[in-house]
Amino acid sequence: MSVDGSDGTEEPGWDVDPEDEQGVAVVTALGRQLKVWREEAGMRAAEFGAAIRYGEDQVRKVEAGKRIPRPEYLDRADEVLGAGGKIAAMKADLEQVRYPKKIRALAKMEGKAVEVAAYGNHNIHGLLQTEGYARALFEMAQPPQSPEEVERGVAARMARQTIFDRSPGPALSFVQEEVTLRRTIGGTMVRRAQLERLLELGKLRNVTIQVMPTNCDDHAGMEGLIQVLKFADGSAVGRGEGIFNGRPVSDPKQLRILELQYGMIRAQALSPRESRAFVEKLLGET
Repeated sequence: MSVDGSDGTEEPGWDVDPEDEQGVAVVTALGRQLKVWREEAGMRAAEFGAAIRYGEDQVRKVEAGKRIPRPEYLDRADEVLGAGGKIAAMKADLEQVRYPKKIRALAKMEGKAVEVAAYGNHNIHGLLQTEGYARALFEMAQPPQSPEEVERGVAARMARQTIFDRSPGPALSFVQEEVTLRRTIGGTMVRRAQLERLLELGKLRNVTIQVMPTNCDDHAGMEGLIQVLKFADGSAVGRGEGIFNGRPVSDPKQLRILELQYGMIRAQALSPRESRAFVEKLLGET
């Protein structure tokens, strides 16, 4: 039996996206090394799988580079094969490809940004989400995602939040539509934890969180979400849901339009102090 109680043939672990060249290369190389270690130890795949509490099918898929193992798989393989930390050290390489390619690209850009500005109108921005809130969003997706896809999505979203650990931290500005704070995604307790998370992050000196009230007469964000990332070299990239066909843009003229819209949204929203009081009020009502 595997760690989650299954027979280990499919869980835990993730399939490799064949279109993700970097992911395929890394996982194939890792699988090849694992197979060499196992064979040098004189262990058959079934025997090795039993020793690390995974199914033989899972072991063969990992060694064939078709399956991305979770960190605990490598930890147990290192211990059983007596690798002295050499297999466990592969987790650093695996960390780079265990999330979908497009999420890695986004996380890479966010990791380099010195400024992030984001307006959200459907749900809490991914950088602000709690694990429970993120999981609820993935679980309600249509068509339904498998439990594996849900967990992979949640893990990828949580990994992006290392942006808050950077020093010096980037300037982060968020404007959230009031409805995103009132909607009970995941239930009352998940919503309560999410509101508490917003208050916690709002205390950071480099983070500004504002609320766009529903009863606002003027609203520059009616075309949908906006996000702009600026980098240390003066370049930037942005995207608006209802402008430029929703494509990412880096042309200065197009970026100015996005920045103008976001600037107006910030001006029309509640101030950071008023927004904090608003979130505290909602929290008190849950």
